[in-house]
Amino acid sequence: MSTAGRPAAAGDDDDDELERLRAEVRHLRARARVRPLISQAQGMLQERYALADGESAFALMQQASQRYNVKLRTLADVLVTAPRPGDGEPLWFPRRVRLPPPDLTFTTVPASGAPSRSAVLRAVLNHTLTVTDTGMGNVQLPDRARGGLRIEEHTGLTPDFVDFFAHVGEDGTSCARAARDVAQITVRDVESDPVFTGPARRAILAAGSRACHSVPLTTPSGLCVGMVSAHMDRPLRGLTTAQTKALDAMGAQAGRWLAWHDRTVVLDALEHLHALGRARRGARLRRS
Repeated sequence: MSTAGRPAAAGDDDDDELERLRAEVRHLRARARVRPLISQAQGMLQERYALADGESAFALMQQASQRYNVKLRTLADVLVTAPRPGDGEPLWFPRRVRLPPPDLTFTTVPASGAPSRSAVLRAVLNHTLTVTDTGMGNVQLPDRARGGLRIEEHTGLTPDFVDFFAHVGEDGTSCARAARDVAQITVRDVESDPVFTGPARRAILAAGSRACHSVPLTTPSGLCVGMVSAHMDRPLRGLTTAQTKALDAMGAQAGRWLAWHDRTVVLDALEHLHALGRARRGARLRRS
């Protein structure tokens, strides 16, 4: 009986175990990034509505999250940074003005109404990758609680890349610079561009990216409310004027839509959460 294949098989088993452990570490880090925010939101809700326990506060957030199709992390992020509702106020935001969603020309709007935020962000990413002719990229949104940017959508990138850049600060990356300058940024050669820190450069190169282009998603007042970045597997000579104009137009539309979503859908979810909390004050609730 031949044993020629045994060492390779053992090596394969070791590689599989190593990748399993790395995936577990990435998962634990992702939970560690989100869990403190969720816990902070639970504590605020438990105190505000005299709920029986943290589980009841989580159930409250879960109901609002599911009803308005707003991610739990997004809801918690806004909840811990929004002004506290007035004592005895039936509405959290009694004077806000509701507006219809802005038009989007780079994606098809469903007949049933406004698309979800995730659907719009995926459309932003797909449109950017089509314009730049690549298959790697990601979309980031501002992290209200921590500052900086966090990844919300991505495609074609390695798990280690997504883990490393899950949250970025205000320096050391091209996307951070694009957000700070509220301008498109092209990195023609990742290996030599000084915008990156050493660890960030190594993480990008390890993912197979040799160039990248970042586009801010902006409001009419010039506020950056998101970032989309395309990554290329070869050094880049630069984008054409037609490409940058197309990306500017998309960034402006997406920025207006994201600002509308924050002012409308996310605040609707908070209003619903507030109404539930007032109605179930002191109750014990369970998640679905």
